Amino acid sequence: MADIKDPENTILMELTGGTVAIELLPDVAPQHTARMKELARSGAYNNVAFHRVIDGFMAQTGDVANGNMEKDFNIRMAGTGGSEMPDVPAEFSKLPHDRGTIGAARSANPNSANSQFFINFSDNNFLNGQYTVYGRVIEGMEHVDAIQRGEPPMNPDRMISVMVAADAGGAAAPADDDAAEPEAEADGGDGE
Repeated sequence: MADIKDPENTILMELTGGTVAIELLPDVAPQHTARMKELARSGAYNNVAFHRVIDGFMAQTGDVANGNMEKDFNIRMAGTGGSEMPDVPAEFSKLPHDRGTIGAARSANPNSANSQFFINFSDNNFLNGQYTVYGRVIEGMEHVDAIQRGEPPMNPDRMISVMVAADAGGAAAPADDDAAEPEAEADGGDGE
């Protein structure tokens, strides 16, 4: 697993292919960071579909009202809702929308972000200064790249679970052990 420097500001997103580690950027977008952590901690993102996935562009998810594939799911409604919390105002920065960055999805109103977000497949600099960047994938981008494409996808992928790394408890320990194993093997050790 990735070398997680700040577990309180790291999201672990479980996808079909494996775990995606996302470093949040509280110094850049504190309100967006806080919202994502609050929704992750409440379990609101669990089982939410990737409802809009455009090859070479981005994968959008996070509709906690209409995107939960385990609760009255209708793909045609996914992408039209958010949480019951107030919208989050724009926190634009100079950070570019590069491959692997997390951007806040919103309507035409820049201050309408709520729960939906997207992960950039490519450098999408035309989005710079128009959508809040508040995180970046630090490990597992290959799992994001494997998300089913479509607007909407015929068989959408989902976020199986989403949690703050600091809350992972025992789940974080194997990641630390796994990170140490290659060194043990490289020096001829038996891994014990």
